[in-house]
Amino acid sequence: MSKILITGGAGYVGAMLTPYLLSKGHKVTVLDLMIYGENVIKKHKSLNVVKGDIRDSNLLKKLIPGHEIVIHLACISNDPSFELNPELGRSINLDAFEPLVKISKKNAVQRFIYASSSSVYGLKNEKDITEEIELEPLTDYSKFKMECERILLKFNDINFTCVVIRPATVCGYSTRQRMDVVVNILTNLAYHKRKISVFGGSQLRPNIHIFDMIRAYEFLINAPKSKVSGEIFNAGYENKTVLDLANTVKKIIGEDVKLDFTKTDDNRSYHISSKKIKKVLDFETTKTIEDAVSDLRKAFEKNLLPNSLADEKYFNIKRMNNIKLK
Repeated sequence: MSKILITGGAGYVGAMLTPYLLSKGHKVTVLDLMIYGENVIKKHKSLNVVKGDIRDSNLLKKLIPGHEIVIHLACISNDPSFELNPELGRSINLDAFEPLVKISKKNAVQRFIYASSSSVYGLKNEKDITEEIELEPLTDYSKFKMECERILLKFNDINFTCVVIRPATVCGYSTRQRMDVVVNILTNLAYHKRKISVFGGSQLRPNIHIFDMIRAYEFLINAPKSKVSGEIFNAGYENKTVLDLANTVKKIIGEDVKLDFTKTDDNRSYHISSKKIKKVLDFETTKTIEDAVSDLRKAFEKNLLPNSLADEKYFNIKRMNNIKLK
């Protein structure tokens, strides 16, 4: 089993990835600012949680030695949160990246897994958006993801395996819940308001269940070096329209849920192909959008997500706006 450092290990995906890897026998160190709460991960004998900043090179130099794998999840997530403070976004999402990679390589980390984003493609008309298609990111958030990919792959060599994953939008329940991603937004509104506002409806949105996202990282950890070294993989479930997603939510939450349609000027449509990760790593998703909605419904029923319409901890931009991180 490996000793793994997860930056952003207390985030939406990290908070579920960490206990999963612990359950598989790995030793895990989480480095996170903990701005969304410090109780999202249960204590474990093989877990070390460090409250800290990835921009702190001195901390990284102390923390990284002894780890075989780094999974880099930490970032200012989503465009609105990033645009709230572009200088902060750049310092965390781009400027801190190369020092992290260099320190990892210098300290004998064997594998570095980078969480990029499917948003790096921008708007495409091609049917299959594969990893080879030209990147045309629309925002600084996506541009910096692209730049970090290129920085990382320059360092790839026989002793330092670098791999990039471009996830679709993650959905479903987490102990560090987000309610500002499309499936979770729709489910939250449907359950509590019994009404969903559908802006447009024909736009495509690629999604992936959080459990499958976690499994994808496991595949990248366990795959032979020859299959992942210097590689980039998309990871998604299906490319569904916003209307399809809304109807799926209605089916699971209740037929009394009303769909309220509104015209929109934002007709951005995203889609990706996940054929490569299936062909190379034999990775396939096992969970559906229905599963994600059902998991959230159960969490609401058990009161695991209190005040989910208003509490700022579920909404990145609200929390970022209030904490004034520098």
